[in-house]
Amino acid sequence: MPLLNNKHGRIRYSFGTAEALGIIATLFVVLYFSRKQKQSLSMDIETKVLSDLDEKIHGLTQIAVERPEIIMIVSNVDSDQTQEIAYTYHLLYTFAHAFHMHQRKVVSDNEWTGWLRMMGSCFEQGKMREYWESDLELEKCFDPSFQKFVNKELIPTIRTK
Repeated sequence: MPLLNNKHGRIRYSFGTAEALGIIATLFVVLYFSRKQKQSLSMDIETKVLSDLDEKIHGLTQIAVERPEIIMIVSNVDSDQTQEIAYTYHLLYTFAHAFHMHQRKVVSDNEWTGWLRMMGSCFEQGKMREYWESDLELEKCFDPSFQKFVNKELIPTIRTK
């Protein structure tokens, strides 16, 4: 191609710069969305793993509800309370799972409000709070973020009997 005079050269040069800037901007957009997709995929995998673990705990607590005498394996409690404690563990694990799914934005705010009401009712009207605060130390079976949620956010909102 023959050399162009300055006027055309500038036009060609500015057009080349615009092309380069367009390509760079496109690369940044692609990089941004690929990182977001990678983060989303990572969150999906983490949520799936948490759900799988919850299913395992669900199965174990179901066995404990059906055969409460085996609770002695994990906690030395009176045998006359074992059915209640097994069911309490089961409920608390379900509540913890809902809590973690809400943290991961899998459970919507509207659904979470329903869970909060149910948890509050169990702690207020039932024996859940009594067992949580007892020397059985049920709270030690849960991760620190759920413990903090129950102790600092859920229990303080409950009316005492």
